Amino acid sequence: MASAHESRNMGSSWVLMAILAVVSIVGGVLALANPFAASMAATLLAGWFFAILGVIQIIQAFRVTDWSGFLWALAFGVLTLVVGGVLLLDPLAGMVSLTVLVAVLFLVTGVAKVMFSLSLRPVSGWAWVLVSGIVSLLLGVMILANFPWSAANVLGILLGIELLSNGILFLFVALGLRKLARL
Repeated sequence: MASAHESRNMGSSWVLMAILAVVSIVGGVLALANPFAASMAATLLAGWFFAILGVIQIIQAFRVTDWSGFLWALAFGVLTLVVGGVLLLDPLAGMVSLTVLVAVLFLVTGVAKVMFSLSLRPVSGWAWVLVSGIVSLLLGVMILANFPWSAANVLGILLGIELLSNGILFLFVALGLRKLARL
């Protein structure tokens, strides 16, 4: 349990959390208002992330050249850099690739959740795991069924939903911290 002093310190941060909530909610609304632009932004962000990660991995590999895994570390760095470069140089193709990856992930996790739910059958609540698995499977099928249209919008819609979800979470945390500040 936090002391009164710790509670007041935590509570004093409620304004920053509220600002974070508003920024996240506005970002989510904007992403849902223009899913293509949000998909492009997500693809470019992923491209930069992979490119920077690849460069760091290559640098790290050359710092330990006497290591037996040097070639693997170097290959991983080069591959990661190439993936980032491809996403940055051709973001439309990158959106297609990332959308297919998202659809496959939904399908795989959906199958895994369904199988997991069946193993949980004697436990109460197992049906919720089953429902979650079916939802994941349906999302994967819907993405692939609407391909290539989905490639231009799915990443942006998912980003918008995630930002809205985070914004709502941050808002509730801010309201809770505000109550702490009053103690």
